[in-house]
Amino acid sequence: MLDKARLDRMITRMRDNTENFLGYPVSKDFDYAELAELLNYPLNNLGDPFVDSTYGVHSNEMERDVVTFFADLFRAKKDSWWGYVTNGGSEGNLYSLYLAREKYPKGIVYYSDSTHYSVRKNIHVLDVESIAIKSQHNGEIDYDDLHQTISTHRNSPVIIVANVGTTMSEAVDDLKQIKAILKDLAIQHYYIHCDAALSGIINAFAKPKPCFDMSDGADSITISGHKFIGSPIPCGVTIVNKANRDRIALAISYTGSLDTTITGSRNGHSPAFLWYTINKMGKEGLQKRVEGCWDTASYAMDEMQKHGIQCWKNKNAITVVFPPQPEEITQKWQLATEESMTHVICMPNVTKEQIDALILDIADHGNKYFPVD
Repeated sequence: MLDKARLDRMITRMRDNTENFLGYPVSKDFDYAELAELLNYPLNNLGDPFVDSTYGVHSNEMERDVVTFFADLFRAKKDSWWGYVTNGGSEGNLYSLYLAREKYPKGIVYYSDSTHYSVRKNIHVLDVESIAIKSQHNGEIDYDDLHQTISTHRNSPVIIVANVGTTMSEAVDDLKQIKAILKDLAIQHYYIHCDAALSGIINAFAKPKPCFDMSDGADSITISGHKFIGSPIPCGVTIVNKANRDRIALAISYTGSLDTTITGSRNGHSPAFLWYTINKMGKEGLQKRVEGCWDTASYAMDEMQKHGIQCWKNKNAITVVFPPQPEEITQKWQLATEESMTHVICMPNVTKEQIDALILDIADHGNKYFPVD
């Protein structure tokens, strides 16, 4: 028998916790009511999204539209890219590192100590050699340390994981500087992956635009769909160079498709959610969404400084960093904290009224602020 009371309690808890949600990069301002009927069908995007399988209950057509949209946004060269909708940014990182390993089995993965934890886990799963690089205070990779470290391993292919928005401070690693290092060291065999989970869409509209996308030299790039766009189901999009994907593609007679993704069966509902949003917004709508977040982030910076709170943010970021807060505040506002910093991420659903309420809570608790160098 259905435990209706338990279900009601969970729904109430979800509703309450969604109200005060400032520390994690998840958009909640979505409405997919028009897609409700899709929940009546077992949508399974089996195999390669560009090769329809013998299983006919899928959203492959929508998935193709989604990856095409992002391939264009990230300036992938025509007819040279491939992609699919993943279960999230972590899967996108795993897939991209898998392609890199298959291309360079003896390669060494270089990533900064500000890189998302999924990269370390994926490196372990793939059993590849890796070296962590120091990061600067703002979270950006230390280019001097990268140069020195690669120089001591010049006989091995280089696999770079560049951050386009680190977890805590939304720092962006500059592909221009990274490629200059590779050129200076005469590295001929390399692969560059960009983890752009939150900030890929944001920085695509920045002026001047940072160097991070396919046109700037990335071999692969991944974003999270449930972060900036918003989705009731975690999801992501990965764009890769098609030649690297071809290296691992296998024809599967059972499905009538190609095995080119991490999982065989894939969620067919997430592509529909992403398709729905990008068709309603388009690039112009996404740009306005980004500009709204920038405005909120600037407001948060200004108001915190007015109230004596030492805070800072990276260029083009919507993440405002400030000192750690008492547990009562971090619990109420669901603020992620790491070592000497916590942050508020000014997602599209975050309002200036919420920023004001957070600042009031901090002031009421009499926090002793300290400067961040």
